[in-house]
Amino acid sequence: MVTGCAAPAGRHPERRFAAEIDAFVAADRLAPPASGGVLFVGSSSIRMWSTLEADFPGIAVLNRGFGGSELEDVVRAAPRIVVPCAPRLIIVYAGDNDLANGKSPERVCGDFVRLRQLLQTALPATHLAFIAIKPSPARWHLASSVRQANDCIRQQMADDSRLVFVDVFTPMLGGTGTPRPELFLDDGLHLNAAGYALWRQVLAPIVLTTVP
Repeated sequence: MVTGCAAPAGRHPERRFAAEIDAFVAADRLAPPASGGVLFVGSSSIRMWSTLEADFPGIAVLNRGFGGSELEDVVRAAPRIVVPCAPRLIIVYAGDNDLANGKSPERVCGDFVRLRQLLQTALPATHLAFIAIKPSPARWHLASSVRQANDCIRQQMADDSRLVFVDVFTPMLGGTGTPRPELFLDDGLHLNAAGYALWRQVLAPIVLTTVP
């Protein structure tokens, strides 16, 4: 199930995306997801991945994307929409909006560390994969900050075999070293079918082989 929309600007941080998170909680109360699945959480690149079930057939996948979110929003929401699901693997995509909204790479990395600590405390047997902040034509002016944030997060994941940094940044660059436009919608920011096909190819070995 894919739900969620961008929260209105100016909402108090503690109430950002409240409707979206409440909707996830209500849906899970009516039809509790089975534990041991693969849970995707993060911003619109996750929310808009409408083909998750078809892309990973035979895998119990859950989509917990809420568009416009930042890593701190994922940290805040995780106890309600991630931890109770007890997945075997959590795949996170966030940090893109953080940088676009003026946060530093260090802040993004620090928020990832908070998320890692929260999830490892609550779900010590669960594996965690972080999809690298992607290069996009619309935000290519932030490329240096994206690289810094990705490098910092990669380093924070290097000491634990349960953590996987998923490099989508490199294969999303063309021969000129700039983002491949054929992977994006017309807005130059969100992925099209070709972009998601690339992500699926990179993620498939992790999804299919990761065990509790």
